Amino acid sequence: MTATPQPATFAHVPVLAAIHATAFDRREAWGSDAIGLQLAMAGVFGLIDARGGMVLARVAADEAEVLTLAVEPTQRRQGIATGLLSAAIDQARGRGARAMLLEVSVNNDAARALYARAGFVEVGRRPRYYADGSDALILRAAL
Repeated sequence: MTATPQPATFAHVPVLAAIHATAFDRREAWGSDAIGLQLAMAGVFGLIDARGGMVLARVAADEAEVLTLAVEPTQRRQGIATGLLSAAIDQARGRGARAMLLEVSVNNDAARALYARAGFVEVGRRPRYYADGSDALILRAAL
């Protein structure tokens, strides 16, 4: 079964938070409050995949940022993250972004591979960025 990512609204916040909680360590998971606050910010948009995936991104001027992308562990390796990232890139482009940035753990090989396939390259590093002490790679893609 395939699904097209749909716009996420405030009505989706509990579902977005539930997906995020399954996808990340509890120290990194965002709750409903955090997701609701993000969605309320200027330039932020969310997408949800009914199979168990979500992405939040922000556009400011001609630059976009993936704030978070999560897929429920039981639903991984089905193209959900690829579809969400592609849809987020399309939305960002449509809102005038010419580049997209994101941060990913040096330990997250699956996400790093996803982003590399989408054309993201490393442009920086944030030491000890995550709760487990791992570094974040800053990745960028031209849109």
